[in-house]
Amino acid sequence: MNYQETIKWLFNQLPVYQLQGATAYKADLTNTILLVNHIGNPEKKLKCIHVAGTNGKGSSSHLLASVLHEAGYKVGLYTSPHLKDFRERIKVNGKEISEEFLCDFVAKNKSFFEVNELSFFEMTVGLAFEYFVKEKTDINIIEVGMGGRLDSTNIITPLISVITNIGLDHTQFLGNTLEKIAFEKAGIIKNKIPVVIGEYSNETRKVFEAKANETNSEIYFASDLINKSYPSSIIGDYQIQNKKTVIQTLKVLQSQKEFKISEENIKNGFLNVIENTGLQGRWQQILENPKVICDTAHNSHGLKIVLNQIQKEKFDQLHIVLGVVNDKDLNEILPLFPKKAKYYFCKPNIPRGLNEETLQEKAKIFQLNGKVFNSVSNAYNDAIKNANQNDLIYIGGSTFVVAEIL
Repeated sequence: MNYQETIKWLFNQLPVYQLQGATAYKADLTNTILLVNHIGNPEKKLKCIHVAGTNGKGSSSHLLASVLHEAGYKVGLYTSPHLKDFRERIKVNGKEISEEFLCDFVAKNKSFFEVNELSFFEMTVGLAFEYFVKEKTDINIIEVGMGGRLDSTNIITPLISVITNIGLDHTQFLGNTLEKIAFEKAGIIKNKIPVVIGEYSNETRKVFEAKANETNSEIYFASDLINKSYPSSIIGDYQIQNKKTVIQTLKVLQSQKEFKISEENIKNGFLNVIENTGLQGRWQQILENPKVICDTAHNSHGLKIVLNQIQKEKFDQLHIVLGVVNDKDLNEILPLFPKKAKYYFCKPNIPRGLNEETLQEKAKIFQLNGKVFNSVSNAYNDAIKNANQNDLIYIGGSTFVVAEIL
């Protein structure tokens, strides 16, 4: 199979959580362990930093990768989901996995995948680990897909575990309280491995401390310990906390004396994160007049910060291109949106996308009014047509809405 055929097989043959939702979620590591045993346990040959959390995983992972790249190390980066091309998920020093390696991996293991009914995410984790071994990376930043305790990535023993924050998201899988979700995320804390916590509440701190005590892990609460900041090419108010989390993680890594990271490396890593890693979709401006901002925030924790930042902008009229997935708790997120904006309701082009008319009807309950469009691009084009030069257009609600625009 060529690259397009291989990607089509990956997406069509097996359940994919990001497209289908609940039917693709497997709360079990059995298949992942089967796979890594089958391919020679590449995870045991890798040095890793493991990153979990409700929001900020992607930004924090990319910042860490960028700083370590600036320090002269060969850095593997595994993140999800992708925005445009599957290969964005697996990079070494900012360069995406080759099409050839991906095709060979699938061809070589296809019958094993089929016999054992592996999920898309399980296969992808195996692919990433084997690729990083082949590339002889010095260190790898591994982002959790969802949760932590039962996530496919949780077969590694990292140098450091990182938990950015806890919010109510994926409650149908992880639990409907902050404590339950914190328990799932805390599952990445390993025996005698230090853990860095980005943000916490009274409820979640207790969970993290209990798990760290159980595993004899040193625990660092970055928001209490770090006052310093650095300018970065990724902007957005929520990056303030992500940067603290990353700085504390780097301090712990420096203390292990295996990696040398200078102040200059940190400064340059923060400034060059987009150039070094290709990160997109975080408070990203894609047009100037009118100003167009897109952001992948998609739950109440992230949207509160982004929508608050929008109110700090200067504009005559706010236009919001909005689409969501069908398992989103609209009663929780829609009240956060401003009533005075003009809305352009649309459905992201995936099976999990919520019908635009359903979204419009639900939004009306919260006095959010606008028109419906049968595609994200049509909604965006109409917003551009209606906006004057001093207006602001915000595109969001889902990673997949942003992906279609970018």
